[in-house]
Amino acid sequence: MISHAVFRTMSETDAVLERFAWLGDELAVAIWRRDTEVAETSYNKPGHHTLSYYMGGGYRTERDELPGLYGAPERLCTLPDWHESSWTVRGPLRFLHVYFLPEHFTRRAVVELDREPRELTLADRTYFEHERIGRLCAELANMSWEGADGQLRANETAHETLSHLLLSQSMPQHQQRVRGGLAPVVRRRLADYIEANLAQNISLGMLAQLACMSEYHLARMFRISFGMPPSAWIAARRVEHARRLLKTTDQPLQRIADACGYADLSHFSHRFRDAVGAPPSRYRGIVAA
Repeated sequence: MISHAVFRTMSETDAVLERFAWLGDELAVAIWRRDTEVAETSYNKPGHHTLSYYMGGGYRTERDELPGLYGAPERLCTLPDWHESSWTVRGPLRFLHVYFLPEHFTRRAVVELDREPRELTLADRTYFEHERIGRLCAELANMSWEGADGQLRANETAHETLSHLLLSQSMPQHQQRVRGGLAPVVRRRLADYIEANLAQNISLGMLAQLACMSEYHLARMFRISFGMPPSAWIAARRVEHARRLLKTTDQPLQRIADACGYADLSHFSHRFRDAVGAPPSRYRGIVAA
């Protein structure tokens, strides 16, 4: 059963589902088609984020809270997990939906924006245009999502789309003043240290010493500020570094394993396959194709 609330809402309308796929990492993508004289659709705090990209039609479709603003091909909407909206759909409409969790969006904030994940959320935007995001959505709509290779390519494209969304469509989280966690200067110090030492063994004790905290206190504060425990963050950064090297260099796999702090090539291949869904050599062949 599809757990995404927006997907369930669409399934209860006259919309026709043309394609759907899980892409791994709890990311999902769908293409919908509607052709109706007039219909109403509402979303109420769906609990996940949705990116909508109009592929065709939509010229008389509007959000009730924004009367007179209509859709069109290549226009985008962002529907955050907390948002509420009602829509009036008129005439033909074909669109792509990308469904993703709030943590998919915010955890990259540490590396890409030097911000804590809990500080940001996706903005609620209706009918905007963004050249790069639009191009990535068009690529995603036109590529195959079938089989392990197709899903992996689509997963890569979806993650790149989320990075551009973070840079252009993030906003401060609506909440009281953020409490607890690491001071910004300490968070940056730890993030920079981890990035610079991925090839080395990084222990909780090393990080605690760098932060001038006990191991217990550092582990608690790290999780608040980074959105995951130190071990999980380091593992994720090693996988991301390996992905980058596999895509941008022709270095031998053993050298990449060494650069990412894996004990041996077999261990690297096993961890990479578990995280990405394909062994390093196959991943390199897919993303380079």
